[in-house]
Amino acid sequence: MAYQNVLTENREGILIITINRPDKLNALNGQTLSEIQDVMHDLVKDDSVKAAIITGSGNKAFVAGADISGFQGMDKTSGSKLASVGQNILFLIENCPKPIVAAVNGFALGGGCELAMACHFRLASENAKFGQPEVNLGLIPGYGGTQRLIQLIGKGKAMELLMTADMIGAQEALQLGLVNYVTSSDDLLPKTIELLKKIMGKSPFAISRVIDCVNKYFEPGNDGFRFEYEEFGACCETEDFKEGTAAFLEKRKANFTGK
Repeated sequence: MAYQNVLTENREGILIITINRPDKLNALNGQTLSEIQDVMHDLVKDDSVKAAIITGSGNKAFVAGADISGFQGMDKTSGSKLASVGQNILFLIENCPKPIVAAVNGFALGGGCELAMACHFRLASENAKFGQPEVNLGLIPGYGGTQRLIQLIGKGKAMELLMTADMIGAQEALQLGLVNYVTSSDDLLPKTIELLKKIMGKSPFAISRVIDCVNKYFEPGNDGFRFEYEEFGACCETEDFKEGTAAFLEKRKANFTGK
């Protein structure tokens, strides 16, 4: 499917999703969010896609924020609806059964930082900058930023960044645990692909259960330990389990099918 603001390329089972509004530093608007939503629905159903990368067009910005021009004139009702729609789209990324990694190639501010945090983990180029500057506009993050930033870097530092609107660079983001690796701009996509290829060599069923179990930790009212042992049991009934244990005992590489 052709999109206006998003480019997609299936590279040997890895879907590279590029936010493509370079003249706007890839800022998120309604059209872009809608296209991200469509891409997410499609990749879950597409058996040729095993994993995905989200990145930005060019080398200046991953996503430099939301398109502020669309904010003027909002009231409580329209603002809450906008934030709710954005959150639901990012939940599709966070809860996707296939691994999705952000390759942050520049500014990841506001909605861009929130988009990156919704991915299962993040890599950053050396020129990447992260921040939640919404208080400069008399706003707060609306796409889950107040919640995911705490989960990733802890309450104290999250409070500081949310209230000061300060940006942090790639190395500080690495030290805080916001990103897993920092690379040169040229190495960012190859390193991300390398990690995903390693993950793609594991059981797709087990990987999807890892994603679900980890996310359960952050959902209120859930017993994550109970969910884990139930999912462990579910894994024991799969073809992947039979193949994985047989391959280990036979000292050969497993051929997983995700069944």
